Amino acid sequence: MAIDPICKMDVDPKTARWKSVHKGKEYFFCAPGCKTAFDKNPDKYTK
Repeated sequence: MAIDPICKMDVDPKTARWKSVHKGKEYFFCAPGCKTAFDKNPDKYTK
């Protein structure tokens, strides 16, 4: 399982509908709102 960097929920990478890549690493999200928040300022959530 992966951890949604916004809300900290468990997300299955195999079935995740929302994904982003930042600095070569793939991130998975539970909902489109979490992906949108991440995409606006990914460095805030990856430090």
